[in-house]
Amino acid sequence: MLLRREFTFDAAHRLTQYHGKCENLHGHTYRMAVEIKGYPDDEGMIVDFVKVKEIVNAEIISKFDHANLNDFFQQPSAENIARYVFEVLAPLLEGPNHSLEAVQVWETAKSSVIFSRSDIDGRHER
Repeated sequence: MLLRREFTFDAAHRLTQYHGKCENLHGHTYRMAVEIKGYPDDEGMIVDFVKVKEIVNAEIISKFDHANLNDFFQQPSAENIARYVFEVLAPLLEGPNHSLEAVQVWETAKSSVIFSRSDIDGRHER
C-alpha cells in the first residue's frame, strides 16, 4: 500500500551546467510528493499524515521555500532535488510498518522526476 502526501514551495535556481534559457536565474512553484510504502498499524494507518507533514516541512520546505536552490546544490535540477529530498527523508520516514518509497518533484505542471528506493544503487555525486 502507498501513502502519498503533496507539498509546494517557491524557489529560484539557475542551471549553471546547462546551456539554454535555464542557465539564467529564474523561479518555479515546485510541487513535491512523498510516497511511503507500508501496511496499516493497529490504528489503521501506515503513518499519520500530520507526522509526514511536520517532518517534510521541518527538513525540506522550511529550507527551500523562497530560497535560491543554488545555495544548496551545484546544479539544482529536478533530478538532484528529488535525490536529495529522498536521502534526507528516508531515515526520518522509516518505521516498523513503513518506509519512504519515492519522491516526485514537479518543476512545472507537466514536467517531473521521480527518485525511488530502487534508484539508490544508481547514485552519482552532486
